[in-house]
Amino acid sequence: MKYALIFIVLILTIFLFYKNSGFRQSIPDVVKIPDEVQQSIKNVKPQKTFRVPILMYHYVEYVKDQGDTIRKSLNLEPHVFDLEIKTLKEAGYSFITLSDLAEALDNKRSLPSKSIVLTFDDGYRDFYTDVYPILKKYQVKAVVFVIPNFIDRPDNLTGPMISEISKSGLVEIGAHTMNHSYLSGLPLERMRYEVEQSREYLEKAFNIKVTSFAYPYGAFDNASIDMVKKSGFTAAVSTIPGVFAQDINRLFLYRVRPGGRIGVDLLDLLEKTNLAKYQAF
Repeated sequence: MKYALIFIVLILTIFLFYKNSGFRQSIPDVVKIPDEVQQSIKNVKPQKTFRVPILMYHYVEYVKDQGDTIRKSLNLEPHVFDLEIKTLKEAGYSFITLSDLAEALDNKRSLPSKSIVLTFDDGYRDFYTDVYPILKKYQVKAVVFVIPNFIDRPDNLTGPMISEISKSGLVEIGAHTMNHSYLSGLPLERMRYEVEQSREYLEKAFNIKVTSFAYPYGAFDNASIDMVKKSGFTAAVSTIPGVFAQDINRLFLYRVRPGGRIGVDLLDLLEKTNLAKYQAF
């Protein structure tokens, strides 16, 4: 019995460490609205609705270590990403940022009829080396979500890189917590640090305004939604599939994983992500 208890404690300790330490691959993404959130909005009628696909990316590079299955599963090769952007440009899509979308939800601006948002989670260094040149080539905008305590790590963006891209007029810097922490169920004081401090750090370090947030693992609940709102964010993204942006889901916006599709396949995906279960509320 004694050794069984020790084993259970060890397993729980390892789980909690990975859950809050930035190893995103150890926990599957949350792809549905939590029951408590659904309950809190079930009688709320949306006042504003836009059909805006928000594409979700992680790595964009040529993976050198073929044994790195996690990286490969989250990766898109740069030439494929280039073709995706070419497809979208030729189809007439206009590339906006999440702050643009938030302003539209606040009736502060109008959006082009075919708007789309590119988002990149975790602030990997290949955003600068592989994605940024393609954004400049096509002159399109994107949002990259940065984890402050991961800045300058070998695989992540450096401070000078973030400073450069933030001044380009093409890249919006968003926050992704201080440590890529799983927010749902997190104690409030720890949650406040992860959410509030991530925004404050990025704004002070790079002299920018940060209003967009991404939930690590797509994990959120009513408490984390409230914390994101109170921390000054005007839009936040989840990992729930869908294309509708509304005033009532602006703090857990849906996203689409393009999965390397190009041409007709990509355009069909964006058009057909309109199934009943992904409809607006």
